[in-house]
Amino acid sequence: MTTAPPAAAPPARWDEQRSFDELGRPLHDVTFCVVDLETTGGSVADGDMITEIGAVKVRGGEVLGEFQTLVNPHTSIPAFIAVLTGITNGMVADAPPVGAALPAFLEFARGSVLVAHNARFDVGFLRHFAREQDLVWPDFEVLDTVRLARHVVTRDEAPNHKLSSLARVFRSGTTPNHRALADARATVDVLHGLMERLGGLGVHTLEELQGYSSKVASAARRKRHLAEHLPHAPGVYLFRDDSSRVLYIGTSRDLRRRVRSYFTASEKRTRIGEMVQIATSVSAVECATPLEASVRELRLIAEHKPPYNRRSRHPEKVTWLKLTREPWPRLSLVKRVLDDDADYLGPFSSRAAAESSLAALHEVFPIRQCNDRLARQPRRSSCVLAEMDRCLSPCDGSVDPQTYAAVVRQLRDTLLRRPDDVVDLVHARMAALAEQERFEEAAHHRDRLADFVRAAARTQRLTALTGCPEVVATRREDDGRWAVHVVRHGRLAAAGVIPAGADAVAYVDGLRATAETVLPAIGPTPAATAEESERILRWLESPGVRLVDVVGEWACPVRGAGRHAATPTPLSPTTVAP
Repeated sequence: MTTAPPAAAPPARWDEQRSFDELGRPLHDVTFCVVDLETTGGSVADGDMITEIGAVKVRGGEVLGEFQTLVNPHTSIPAFIAVLTGITNGMVADAPPVGAALPAFLEFARGSVLVAHNARFDVGFLRHFAREQDLVWPDFEVLDTVRLARHVVTRDEAPNHKLSSLARVFRSGTTPNHRALADARATVDVLHGLMERLGGLGVHTLEELQGYSSKVASAARRKRHLAEHLPHAPGVYLFRDDSSRVLYIGTSRDLRRRVRSYFTASEKRTRIGEMVQIATSVSAVECATPLEASVRELRLIAEHKPPYNRRSRHPEKVTWLKLTREPWPRLSLVKRVLDDDADYLGPFSSRAAAESSLAALHEVFPIRQCNDRLARQPRRSSCVLAEMDRCLSPCDGSVDPQTYAAVVRQLRDTLLRRPDDVVDLVHARMAALAEQERFEEAAHHRDRLADFVRAAARTQRLTALTGCPEVVATRREDDGRWAVHVVRHGRLAAAGVIPAGADAVAYVDGLRATAETVLPAIGPTPAATAEESERILRWLESPGVRLVDVVGEWACPVRGAGRHAATPTPLSPTTVAP
């Protein structure tokens, strides 16, 4: 596969001005608004009200401003709350109501990251009363010091993660006393203490702080520099160990951002966490389009067989269902397609699915199931299948060649063009079994039918594409540019993006001229793996794709298996197994 060389073009908008989320915001540049509330109780659902709001705005360790106001709750403050906070009914009698205090606070906090100790409580109250007052809630990002502390402060240091306990651990200059401003000041000291500790673990941006989890090992977190040289572009990334062995391969529309995520709490897979511990480098293959990246990923996985990839490592391990060409044809399971003029169904990714499809066909077509070759005029005794009327029994002369050939022609038509005979008969059998409340047997037939229909639809779709010497298609991508792909015999031969202002026709002609030469494979076998051809098909069938040129005939049978594969085949709704 070739990729069109990059041409001079104005950078895409996301290249000119990357989002903060992609680059990461250094903590010393972030403005935090640390807020604390005092209330009449613990739940807005119970009608509790705010009695005080306190907040401190800080950036880079410097206090930018403070906000404090009592709030008239227009309800009596419970005695135990008054004792706890020191806020009495008399103190709030002349205070502004929440309708006046809250807009002032929101204006003070605007443009900052909200921080609170147990943010769910404080922010929950604020959001509730903003809705109640018909105020627009700013799109605040929220940081919870309790959640962070649970990952940073051990039980040996503090008996719990209450604000008073953490204030002692981090030697806060303010002692929390259940008054909003004092508790907000103490929370500022706790926040700075947490950030200082996490800085030693490689947490330097707001995004890393928000995603921090003690489940991410320090050694893995320190490896985030492995992503720094990667581009913000689609492509394939390869994790390698100290001997350059490929451990894991993946693909992304943004290589740098995706690889960085492996060193944060967003990565929760145990196996991948183990892989990151072993990895010492990450290399990348930049691609012109996401489809090219997806295809290259498949090819690289098949080539390197990385131990931490579960799928696509062995595309060669497939099974085909073959209708043989011999005097008395039969169905058999084979590992590869030969140039023998036989008809093939598949490929199946598992032998079990192939055997299931084989059983579904044998239910309908009584051709022989023995594995050896028969002479044109066999002289053998019949088997038990003949006695059960499940085989025409050519071995003992029970059927003439013309009658047997007619059944085989019907079977071949089912495999290649229309599976209606199998679908109708199995549906009838399922209905009869369900009528007798033999639900497990009916479900067994349903699963066999589903395996066969999927395989037939797959074969017909792959055969249609792989029979075309060339298909050229284009689609406008999210960034407004046109992606072009050249597909030859089901294999991606070239990919590129038309530069802004370029002559589209000339660009496509140049891409076709430099595309990989692809020779047809035998029978329905794609020139690539079946998985690659299917990914290409999904792209070709996606909304917005425009065909530039098709060499050959790209079409599937009108009455093919695809129309059955798109429709589930459940048991009758009135007879669904319990």
